[in-house]
Amino acid sequence: MNALDTFSTLLTPEGQALLAELRDHDPADELVAATRLRREHPAELVSAALGQARLRQRAVAKFGADAWRMYFTPNGVEQSTRATVATHRATRLAALGVRTLADLCCGIGGDALALARAGIRVLAVDRDPLACAAARANAEALGLAELIEVRCADVTEVDTAGYDAVFVDPARRSKARGGRIFDPEAYAPPLSWAVEAARKAPVAALKIAPGVPHEALPEDAETEWISDGGDVKEAVVWFGTGEGGAPRPVPGGRRATLLPAGDSLLGTGLPDPSAGDDVPHAPVGPVGDWLYEPDGAVIRAHLVADVARQVGGRLIDPTIAYITADRLTATPYATAYAITDVLPFHVKRLKALLREREVGIAVIKKRGSAVEPEELRKKLKLGGGRKSCTIFLTRVDGAPSMLLGHPATDPLTPGR
Repeated sequence: MNALDTFSTLLTPEGQALLAELRDHDPADELVAATRLRREHPAELVSAALGQARLRQRAVAKFGADAWRMYFTPNGVEQSTRATVATHRATRLAALGVRTLADLCCGIGGDALALARAGIRVLAVDRDPLACAAARANAEALGLAELIEVRCADVTEVDTAGYDAVFVDPARRSKARGGRIFDPEAYAPPLSWAVEAARKAPVAALKIAPGVPHEALPEDAETEWISDGGDVKEAVVWFGTGEGGAPRPVPGGRRATLLPAGDSLLGTGLPDPSAGDDVPHAPVGPVGDWLYEPDGAVIRAHLVADVARQVGGRLIDPTIAYITADRLTATPYATAYAITDVLPFHVKRLKALLREREVGIAVIKKRGSAVEPEELRKKLKLGGGRKSCTIFLTRVDGAPSMLLGHPATDPLTPGR
């Protein structure tokens, strides 16, 4: 029995009963469960159900409660879009007036589900028969089959004329080596093909890795970096203007969007030190009472200088993505810390200072430092003190430094 036939057995009444029984299954008891279940069911069906139960447990982090009704492949769990991110993108497409869309490289259909829930009729295309079977099953399981047509085909041969929009999510993992692909032209299909397909559509969105080199981005499109709960999840290249409301794609624009709140910052287009060059495009100066750690999406979008201007701040070093200011200004795009000490890097001095202040809990962050936080933690040998501290290992105007402080939400106040 091949993988597709085995998957089909999960959709039978017997397969459904097994999946329901394994909903709260503990993976640690899998051998015992497999032995018991094989007395009553075919061995292949039991193996398939146990495998699907494991995938569903992993997928809860991305899909929430829907995961228990959905169907996955190992690649599908790994590569599918987190539901919150897919919903954000679907909402923006709907706001641009999109009512029909071709979802190319749909995988197990995670994005298609979000698009259908936004009222968009979807043609979901993938060349992997097993992924297509999972996508169809997911559309059925979540009551969205009327809005989602799944087609097993090579996306480069699909005619997308007549659709309001195209969404392309190229494969970014090597089947041969299993690792991530960093060269956009090694995607399947290549980014250049996806860009040309996007330019033919009234509206288009291309999902790409957030670490894509900026020089590889098309200048006639807007690129949006999206973080969810502080973790950068992906970048999206947007084409077209659409017929609906904002935000419309801005050619050449660089945008950082922070979920779940949805705050979105469109950059000025000015060069930024987080791009890695040596020219300061925001003021550089001494560390003040407050330090801002920009969200990862802001850093990836090279919008650190934009946030510095928002908060009336300056950089602590021309090539480090930390912002400092003398007063606190609220911003959703960075986490603020009250700074109590700015010292040259010195382990013994730091250890003595923490002991003197009875610090037993330390959060260690680094940017522009060769010191590894866990190595430093071992050397500090923090005792049982009840106080906490945040330690920044970084450079201040080129000099290796350590900054001590605590989050701005902490009731303590800065005082150097």
